[in-house]
Amino acid sequence: MEHAASPTPDGAEDQASPSTIVDTEAAARAARVTFRVQSNPRQFQHVLTVANQKGGVGKSTTAINLGAYLALAGARILVIDLDPQGNATTGLGLDHRHLEHSVYDVLTGDIEAEAAVRTTMVTNLDVLPSTIDLAGAEVELVSAISRESRLQRALSEVRPTYDTILIDCPPSLGLLTVNALAAADELLIPIQCEYYALEGLGQLLRNVDLVRANLNPQLSIGGILLTMYDGRTRLAEQVVQEVRKHFSDVVYQTVVPRSVRLSEAPGYGMPIALYDPLSRGGIAYRDLALEFAARTGLLASTTEGVR
Repeated sequence: MEHAASPTPDGAEDQASPSTIVDTEAAARAARVTFRVQSNPRQFQHVLTVANQKGGVGKSTTAINLGAYLALAGARILVIDLDPQGNATTGLGLDHRHLEHSVYDVLTGDIEAEAAVRTTMVTNLDVLPSTIDLAGAEVELVSAISRESRLQRALSEVRPTYDTILIDCPPSLGLLTVNALAAADELLIPIQCEYYALEGLGQLLRNVDLVRANLNPQLSIGGILLTMYDGRTRLAEQVVQEVRKHFSDVVYQTVVPRSVRLSEAPGYGMPIALYDPLSRGGIAYRDLALEFAARTGLLASTTEGVR
């Protein structure tokens, strides 16, 4: 595993890694993270794929910020950036232009996953980064044996190291997303609270059924997350009601609002937990982390609520 580099002798910093490691306890207090996770990777390994073929629904934002809050609560987390755009990579403070290894090299079999994993500024939050090279992976892997299970096999070595692995998918249902579904225990689907929110969801669910039948019988729908909620519009509330009506208990109670601060944070290479934890978006992802930990059995029994 490559660690965040300290300044080089001439004062220049490794631009591929965050240069500062935050005080996790101080950050958790600032974010008012009062719940704790019982970290025991060998007992509570959990792989969660964040997917929706629609773009701009908050997949990367969710992977980054759910991971950051769980790490602040004491979990060991790995975020895998499976999107060639690399938004989760840059959102966690890494410059993909200066990375020596990435998830592309792992999928093609050139290196082991552990060799490409990078630390971030948040203790216990690691990332398997992406570069633009990943855009060609689907073509290169067309003739590869068991191409749909490349990621699943690659994770077998690092999976026991982490309580939860979060996989951020591209906005498509291609080979990269299939790899993510084949490697996952659960699927988290972010849905934007806007018109056409449910468009294409049926196709995603049909793909889940195909993956269950042929690659990963244990895959389940772990949750649906409503994002970009604007309480000023009647449409947003109608979408919330419609999604809850159709999917009932699988929908998270937490609703992520539209938030300027959430949009700004990736530009500074920070999760919202560090950038502005008490903003509406920060509080929403903190609540989501608590709800996720409670659903999956990660929540320590002595926890207190965050509200």
